[in-house]
Amino acid sequence: MKSIRFFQSIQAKLIIIYVLLILIAMQLIGVYFIQTLEGSLKKDFIDNRNAQALLLAQYAEGYLLESQNQEAGKASDREPKRTYADLNQVVNSLFASGQAEIQVIDANGVVLTTSHEDNQSVVGSKNTQTEVTRALQGIKDNQRMFTDLDGARKLVIAKPIGSGAKIYGAVYIIASMEEVYNTMNRITRFFISGTLIALGLTAVLGVILSATITNPIKALTKQATAVADGRFDEKVRIMGQDELGQLGQTFNFMMERLQEALTMNEEEKEKLASILSNMNDGLVASDDQGRVIVINRRAKQILKVNEDTTLGMPLAELLGITPDIVRQLEASEDHSTTLQFVHEEEDPLFVRVTYTTLHSKGRGAAGTIAVLQDVTGQEKLEQIRREFVANVSHELRTPLTTIKSYLEALEDGALDEPQLAGKFVNVAHNETERMIRLVNDLLQLSRLDSRQVMITKELTDVTDMLEEVADRFSFQLEQRNIAITIQVEPDVRSIMLDRDRIEQVLDNLISNSIKYTPEGGHIHIHAGCPERERLEVSVSDDGIGIPRKDLNRIFERFYRVDKARSRAMGGTGLGLSIAREIVKAHGGAIQLDSELGQGTKVTFTLPYLQEEAAG
Repeated sequence: MKSIRFFQSIQAKLIIIYVLLILIAMQLIGVYFIQTLEGSLKKDFIDNRNAQALLLAQYAEGYLLESQNQEAGKASDREPKRTYADLNQVVNSLFASGQAEIQVIDANGVVLTTSHEDNQSVVGSKNTQTEVTRALQGIKDNQRMFTDLDGARKLVIAKPIGSGAKIYGAVYIIASMEEVYNTMNRITRFFISGTLIALGLTAVLGVILSATITNPIKALTKQATAVADGRFDEKVRIMGQDELGQLGQTFNFMMERLQEALTMNEEEKEKLASILSNMNDGLVASDDQGRVIVINRRAKQILKVNEDTTLGMPLAELLGITPDIVRQLEASEDHSTTLQFVHEEEDPLFVRVTYTTLHSKGRGAAGTIAVLQDVTGQEKLEQIRREFVANVSHELRTPLTTIKSYLEALEDGALDEPQLAGKFVNVAHNETERMIRLVNDLLQLSRLDSRQVMITKELTDVTDMLEEVADRFSFQLEQRNIAITIQVEPDVRSIMLDRDRIEQVLDNLISNSIKYTPEGGHIHIHAGCPERERLEVSVSDDGIGIPRKDLNRIFERFYRVDKARSRAMGGTGLGLSIAREIVKAHGGAIQLDSELGQGTKVTFTLPYLQEEAAG
């Protein structure tokens, strides 16, 4: 942190300015110097190679002329004075360089000699380079720089051999320029080293010079920090009568006046700050014009606003109500109301708002304070209670109404018709069984909620349990022509659990899959251990699926996606709720993933005990 504060100080900025000035100057000088030197070295290198090529062309002209005369029959019968072997020896001894390859080429483009010992295979072959072709046409200026496949930068020069209109051949030179660039790199490194030394000296000098300016400023900063912490017993030391000295005197005077003002307001400010910071409820204060002047952290969380855009806004607009309603609440005895806020991608928020009018001596009403209390949990609990009572009443009323109507029919004479009476009695019996199942489910949920259900765990083989559950539904699966597969991963171990309870969970899940999977569908049961300490079991199908809007409520009691169809299939709407409570009683978790028309997958996880994990 100290290093960060240093780089944000004036001293650091002055040093940086000094260093940057030197750096920019050195860079400008260096760029100009290096570019000039690079151009000079390249020019000297190219001129030297051109001169070498011209000299060799003049020297080789005699060899080529004599050779052409002999071929034309103009030479004498004696041995020729100069041969290509002599020319090769001259090229290798006088003109060859370790950084260049020199070739002498006749008028037909055939290589007569080369200075590169590893490239003697080209002798006698034809050189088709563009520069050679241009040189054999009498064009003298043929040079090109390129980068080879190995990354080496090279220069190509081709000069025609022949002083007149007739061209006897060409001199072809491929010279490496790496030595030139290496020289430039060495010079650049020397220049960078010198620049770094100059920058270091500049930084040291900048530290010394900037301290004379920054030390008085640091003293002022230190004293300002002390004043911010409430310490007024020290004063800034005046080091001179310059601008910084005058600033110090003005600061001391300002500190005295500030101490007087803070003493008057400190007590009330501390009280207000303590109240606002420690409130669990939201608080919004407005002035006598009804505009927001204070809003605490909790109120911003409830209303999903920020302080910058809220201050100055009308209180009624902030709460989403009309000013008339605000005035009515202020004048009423209760002074409170419940508002509902709906934020994007969140459940509705119920907030109880209580208004209190602020009064000021001689001015009457000076503003309003609105206290916001989040009562969403209470509202949801009350709503769930109402829905639960309504659902239970509805679920019981339907079979009771059916039983009553059939009993009345029996009483009215249907009892005398055995066939019809038997049918009515059978319906009454089925409805009674339905009520019994509903009451049993409710009792089981009640026991699970109150933790009265004993979970008796035993070591259970997961594969045997899954196969046994699947066998119980074999008849229903065969009737619906639904295939079922079981997949147990090799790393799945036996686990301690209440087998009857977990089988009940699996029964509910598979039963739901059978109900909502069309004929010819498929159900897949999978067991694995994505983590060594947890068993994961999933039941998936390719049935009708569940709409996305219903996924958040699918585990609620009596909640049905399609109420009419669910009742027709005999469900009580409590199966998934019971499954969730059983899994939670085992210390696990359950979740459901589904897409409409694509199928549903329910996954629950159960923890292995420490003894099992150790085993």
